[in-house]
Amino acid sequence: MGLLSKSTEYALRAVLYVASRKDAKYVSIREISDELGVSFHFLTKILQRLTRKGLVVSYRGPGGGVALARPAGRITLMDIVEAVEESDLFTSCILGLAGCGEKKPCPLHGQWARERTGLGKMFRQTTIAKLAGHVVRDKLRLADG
Repeated sequence: MGLLSKSTEYALRAVLYVASRKDAKYVSIREISDELGVSFHFLTKILQRLTRKGLVVSYRGPGGGVALARPAGRITLMDIVEAVEESDLFTSCILGLAGCGEKKPCPLHGQWARERTGLGKMFRQTTIAKLAGHVVRDKLRLADG
């Protein structure tokens, strides 16, 4: 089990895939699904959520698919996480305890508070453009296998 939900993992991978495809204005959802090994229907729901949040745009018909709604340099990892995650990863208790904080901490509170602050900073400062550049230049993978 990862720190992020499957929906968020797939959203990040899909957006990175689209950003790395500089040769296509719109990338078909079927292509993304096939290339990432993600269920077409599940991916469609994730991309609909990203569309509602203004991170991607979609176009139906021949040559249609999805594209980034703004330049990849203006989309951060945090933008994607906040669009998809249902829980607040960067403020909630790692053990899921209600009211966890300085006054009523869980056993991991102090350590997790430091880690999530660092993770939050990384997610706010890392752009899709930067990571997509690594995907293309370093031939990094976005799918299992």
